[in-house]
Amino acid sequence: MTKTLTFALMHFAIAFSVAYLMTGSVVVGGAVALVEPAINTVAFFFHEKIWSRIQSRDEEQGGLTA
Repeated sequence: MTKTLTFALMHFAIAFSVAYLMTGSVVVGGAVALVEPAINTVAFFFHEKIWSRIQSRDEEQGGLTA
């Protein structure tokens, strides 16, 4: 769990830093730092579900997916 939390903190910090450097706005940086990781988390959930189906299909067909 510690690894997950430190990764989340790093992700928020990077998102804030990039948005702040591009806009010069703390508000925009903060908004991006909250919204982007949340959307990315949802997208990752669906990515994992799709990837799991692909792996299951490949295993049934005798293939290997890295």
